[in-house]
Amino acid sequence: MTDGVDAECDHSYRSSWIHRAVRPSPVVSVSTDPIPRKDRLEWWAHLAAHEIAPTSLSSDHADDFYGQVHSVDLSRVRLGEFTMSPLKGRRTPAHISRHDPEGYELFLVHDTPIRLQQRRNDSWLQAGDISLFDTSFPYATEFLDIGSLTRLTLLFLPRDAVPLPRGQVERLLATRLPARTGSGAILARYLTGLREHAAECHPTELPRLGTIALDLVTAFLAGRLDAEQAVPSDSRHRMLAAQIDAFITRHLGDPELTPSNIAAHHHISVRTLHVLFEQRPETVSAAIRRRRLERCHTDLADPRLKDRPIGEIGVRWGFRNGAEFSRAFRTTYGISPRDHRRQALSAHQLSPPPGQPPARSR
Repeated sequence: MTDGVDAECDHSYRSSWIHRAVRPSPVVSVSTDPIPRKDRLEWWAHLAAHEIAPTSLSSDHADDFYGQVHSVDLSRVRLGEFTMSPLKGRRTPAHISRHDPEGYELFLVHDTPIRLQQRRNDSWLQAGDISLFDTSFPYATEFLDIGSLTRLTLLFLPRDAVPLPRGQVERLLATRLPARTGSGAILARYLTGLREHAAECHPTELPRLGTIALDLVTAFLAGRLDAEQAVPSDSRHRMLAAQIDAFITRHLGDPELTPSNIAAHHHISVRTLHVLFEQRPETVSAAIRRRRLERCHTDLADPRLKDRPIGEIGVRWGFRNGAEFSRAFRTTYGISPRDHRRQALSAHQLSPPPGQPPARSR
């Protein structure tokens, strides 16, 4: 294993390149591919120092190290999906005195087990687990080397943005927090979906999505601390709205997805459900209808589904019959489902395969 590679947050070595590569827009992807192999681990350490916090890194793969990060700036919080060769990391008191962003780092593990150590806690995280670091205390990480790249999602949150007593949160640092059910499952799905679809969002939407992520984290941690009452009411309302959004997404294909059934599932009144949607540009029923039509619009344009009957696509996404679907589709898009499919598939046939330039006219 190589000696630890260290990096300061404001180090001049390639720092201007990192700033240009990482922050030209809210959603960015960078990797070690353009970096000479001998410099990749050092470059990655500088990137980690800039994106997270200064840390010493070491790896048995220093000679062929690979790293890639998809980063989303959500105003108060930052989200990143990291894929990299196995390594070890250590943040020491010297690193902390050099630069401390005074925040929490929330980990969501996707595959390779990860060992975390902080504040006398020592845990191994498996796929689907969540854990937490506080940047103001020393910590250590170790990614188990099983011959493959490791992948995790990391959310950075300013400590003062989490409305929970710091002394209580410290009990959770570097502990294994399973996230396969309840608020943990909602948080994990939200972070994964946010990373995958952030590039499709308008930049003005991202701060609000970051606020939702912060609320979901707060609710998840409060549940582990039995401190739900410490969560502000606004955060609890946004958490409930996020749960309802996730429920709607999972059940779009159910024709019985109605405001009354949604309210009953979440143990609230229909009036409370409508109040939650008052700050939105559409009602609950309108949101369900729009999402169903968007899914149908996408499926009709998919060449892989060209032989699937149009009515069947509508029923798949919750419309009770083909006639109801056709009327709703034409009203919304000003074109019949059949004509939309024909135009979309024709355009697809005229498009060149990925990487091949369009044919030139002679």
